Amino acid sequence: MNGSSAPSIIQLKAVISGISPMIWRRVLVTADTTIAQLHYILQIAFGWTDEYLHRFVIHAKPYGIHHIGGEWFSDDANTVTLLDLGLRVRERFLYEYNFFDNWQVQLRVEQITKPKPKQTYPICIEGKRNGPIEDCGGAWAFQELRQEFSEASVAYRMAKILVNDEITQRRGELRQLSYWLLLDRLDLPKLNQRLQQSPLSEDPAFREEIIFIDT
Repeated sequence: MNGSSAPSIIQLKAVISGISPMIWRRVLVTADTTIAQLHYILQIAFGWTDEYLHRFVIHAKPYGIHHIGGEWFSDDANTVTLLDLGLRVRERFLYEYNFFDNWQVQLRVEQITKPKPKQTYPICIEGKRNGPIEDCGGAWAFQELRQEFSEASVAYRMAKILVNDEITQRRGELRQLSYWLLLDRLDLPKLNQRLQQSPLSEDPAFREEIIFIDT
């Protein structure tokens, strides 16, 4: 979306609850971004796969994209925009994802500004650490895994696999170890490339696009 066509830009800070050091993103979105589009933006921002149910809670009301077996929402997430919700600076709302692991993302409106010429939106301008593995058991389980997969232990395990020439047989384990090794190295340009390349819609092709932000 071209910045000049947007009525205003909303700067949001998204923080995953229960994790320290924090995993967070600062994103700029147009005020006419729909609830459905914001859902996909957050999926890309944290490298998640959109395989689980979700919902927003804004002004004590739930919003989201309905899926079979999931919560029913009274409003269509594809038509309700952030502008419609009348969000104000410093206002907070909640995004919940994967009700088994119960990922809770706290969102705060930091600024509402005018679009910059030639700037495209949405865009992530800041952030720390790659998103957690979405089906690892939740925030507490993630913290425990972080202790298990310390940088030293990961390096040792990877070296052992390489020395024993077991790359093909243990490809899955190598991928998991790579995730923990690169946890603190967020690739912001690649994240924004995903945001710019992927249509923010419930197109099946898009759902495949967001499966991984490579780490």
